[in-house]
Amino acid sequence: MKKLLILVLFPLQVMAQELPGSVMFWDTLQKHCGKAYGGEIIAGGKEGDGFMGEKLVMHVRSCEGNTIKIPFFVGDDKSRTWVFTMTEDKLIRLKHDHRLKDGTEDEVTQYGGTSSNTGLANIQFFPADQETSDLIPYASNNVWWITVDEKSFTYNLRRIGTDRLFSVKFDLTKEVSTPGAPWGH
Repeated sequence: MKKLLILVLFPLQVMAQELPGSVMFWDTLQKHCGKAYGGEIIAGGKEGDGFMGEKLVMHVRSCEGNTIKIPFFVGDDKSRTWVFTMTEDKLIRLKHDHRLKDGTEDEVTQYGGTSSNTGLANIQFFPADQETSDLIPYASNNVWWITVDEKSFTYNLRRIGTDRLFSVKFDLTKEVSTPGAPWGH
């Protein structure tokens, strides 16, 4: 008597693990490394604030390892750089590096926060951290958020419990020339 071998195959399901939102966000930022873009104030600007009427440019200047540096130029003022750092647990930290013309750190610098979770691919939130609270007590309730997609990058600040809101939007479809190196770099 011959033995009949019956082989039943079950379909193999290979589930691709989706990348955390923070990693997808990071990858989108890195695609713009070396490029500069013009922007405009879309909320919170007012005459005499140092932003209105000025040429606004962001330059994704440096993408090295777990750090992305994006200088934010306001007219001839090259004092501001947004510094994003990817942590080991896939959270993103945002710090504001403010410099004087001679390259030394401003009195108010290195404030910001770390995302509380991995967020989404197109938006990350950064509540003020303890360093910010110690440095700028009135900014203890700040929340920054960045949105990014194929067409735009927005930097936003809301001071919870107040009417303070500031947003600047950059057009990622049109490159502009960079105003050079930020102060201190």
